[in-house]
Amino acid sequence: MNTLISIIIIFGLLVFIHEWGHLYFAKRAGILCREFAIGFGPKIFSFKKDETVYTIRLLPLGGFVRMAGEDPESIQIKPGFEVGLVFNGNNKVSQIIVNNKSKHQDAKVVTVEHIDLERELVITAYEDDVLQKFKVDEKAELIYDEQPTQIAPYDRQFGSKTIPQRAMAIFAGPLMNFVLAFVILTIFALLQGTPVDQSKVGMISPEGAAFEAGLQENDRILAINGQRLETWNDLTTVIQQHPNQELTFEIERDGMQSTVQVTPDERVGQHGDKEGFIGVGQATEFSILGSVKYGVTETYMFTVLILEALGMLVTGQFSLDHLAGPVGIYNYTGEAAAMGIFVLMKWAAILSVNLGIINLLPLPALDGGRLMFIGLEAVRGKPVDPQKEGMVHFIGFALLMLLMLVVTWNDINKFFL
Repeated sequence: MNTLISIIIIFGLLVFIHEWGHLYFAKRAGILCREFAIGFGPKIFSFKKDETVYTIRLLPLGGFVRMAGEDPESIQIKPGFEVGLVFNGNNKVSQIIVNNKSKHQDAKVVTVEHIDLERELVITAYEDDVLQKFKVDEKAELIYDEQPTQIAPYDRQFGSKTIPQRAMAIFAGPLMNFVLAFVILTIFALLQGTPVDQSKVGMISPEGAAFEAGLQENDRILAINGQRLETWNDLTTVIQQHPNQELTFEIERDGMQSTVQVTPDERVGQHGDKEGFIGVGQATEFSILGSVKYGVTETYMFTVLILEALGMLVTGQFSLDHLAGPVGIYNYTGEAAAMGIFVLMKWAAILSVNLGIINLLPLPALDGGRLMFIGLEAVRGKPVDPQKEGMVHFIGFALLMLLMLVVTWNDINKFFL
């Protein structure tokens, strides 16, 4: 249950902040955003605020922001159609009743001769064999099966905006994932403190091997078994590799150097193997500036590590079996949750950076793929044919789904079979 709650919170936060980035910058550019969705498939919950419908959908595999102009309008009105028109106080059409006109007694029924809901915003139609022209409000609604859909004049559509505006609306999603990772890691540092010295000992457990060996707070651990230590991670790695084995610690205390014999205790590690631990924490301090710096440096470090792993995957140094899909992420999130809130916070930051990087890859159906097409438009001076671009994205999405199925099957074999 803790794993399920953790994954819902983390996944929901990561997807929400990603899609919110798209939504915020799209609206700033003046793009009509029809829907902000968490998940795919059938709607579970929805509400409308201003021009946007906010929904939670059944399949928790991501999210989307549906912007006007990205997809063909689903309701087409052709010459000869009979529609009902409802007018506002400015004598402009505010509602266009496509069917079920008998349910709208106040609507004026006309036969369409010409309709333009993108640029001119006019309807030319016959009423009692008299041809008339009606102006349409820029926020008018099409009513089909009693469901309203706001029209999208061309200046409210995605394609009408400048290349920088469109690029920012797409790039903002991954960008917000990096920002989220920075915020999580900064809060982590504010709560836990930031390292004072890579080798300086902080809290010591009174029941651990370090306390029994005589290590004290503020001791600096210089080397273990003659191996010099550059980072705290070097220290923990050596200790984890030697459970129940006596180690010689070279320490500095009050300016004097000495050696201490420490035998790490044994525990079960994250992946089920045995590892050593001695019950010490790194010396830390609490400062706002230090926490912000920690947030920046750790976000950068995670970014570099993930990019290096992707590079190894491309060159064949990293097996596809090492990739984790939904099942693997669920399993690792459970392990992180079991190790405490601070480990879970770091794991959430890693997932957020990973989501940002993956979405920026120049692959069809991902944000990076869409940015690639915008870049091609900037170079060519004209956009790529929308039908061709749509087909590329469709094929790319299908291939991504296939990859997810393969990775998920590997996860099932790894964790359950």
